Amino acid sequence: MHAWLCENPVGVEALTWKALPTPAPQAGEVLIEIEAASLNFPDALIVQNKYQMKPPLPFVPGSEYAGTVRALGEGVTHLQVGQRVACLPGTGGFATHAVAPARLCLPLPDGFNSVDAAAFIMIYATSYHALIDRAQLRAGETVLVLGAAGGVGTSAIQIAKAVGAQVIAAASTDEKCSLCTALGADHVINYSQGNLREQLKTLTNGRGPDVIYDPVGGDLAEPAFRAIAWRGRYLVVGFAAGPIPALPLNLPLLKGASVVGVFWGDFARREPQANDAMMRELVAWYQAGRIKPVIDSTLPMHELKAAYARMASREVKGKLVMVN
Repeated sequence: MHAWLCENPVGVEALTWKALPTPAPQAGEVLIEIEAASLNFPDALIVQNKYQMKPPLPFVPGSEYAGTVRALGEGVTHLQVGQRVACLPGTGGFATHAVAPARLCLPLPDGFNSVDAAAFIMIYATSYHALIDRAQLRAGETVLVLGAAGGVGTSAIQIAKAVGAQVIAAASTDEKCSLCTALGADHVINYSQGNLREQLKTLTNGRGPDVIYDPVGGDLAEPAFRAIAWRGRYLVVGFAAGPIPALPLNLPLLKGASVVGVFWGDFARREPQANDAMMRELVAWYQAGRIKPVIDSTLPMHELKAAYARMASREVKGKLVMVN
């Protein structure tokens, strides 16, 4: 097998494409021949030693991938050799083969293509857990999606529309805003232009959004929160902008609003039955055409460093996917 190996987590430039022995799965594991692997924000952090999970060195980055099961470890009974799966173990994806815990593998139905599958679990699980579970989003409510043209942002638009919510999509360029409109957003805001808070007040007749989905953080957090509706729910999803904002605590007090943490990974670990039910519903939504990952582009696996560079440019719309 071949893999991108991180032996010194000082950045993308230190990754090397190497020939390695193909591993044998141990008890509870499967060997997967990787067909596609998506590039996610944590993949950029982990190779810089900036992510909360710090795998022992050396490791193969690539948190999420899809492929075909080629071997089973002892005790694996719910999967079969030759079965196609998607998997999000956190590492291992930027390679031709990977060993993964069988419990983390999502069986794929016929017609679920590998590129979509490699870009599916992280974004849709995060957005469903955030909007449906944590925010209890209801039909007719208004959702503001920040960073709306990114991977989780595009999934949040689709899930919010699937349950009958109104969506205000905020992104950094007119081109990204056009993508959000094509995905079904009811209104768009280019937050590089004008006053975000005032535009939100105008679009909601002064009421504000009921739910704010924020994977960005940084300077957008406070003006967005100042526009939130009474009893609004502010979803803390991530900090793609870099800085972690500090909100004045009088703001949730004055609006009777909630600041709600979204940590899908720990939800999946602590509440596996609820997570499994959620994933089954999301697969059914995909099969019904209600959701579909937005793929910015696909690149050969050996061009991984070019994909990282494109992600760093903040030009990506949806997901970047590496293919073998």
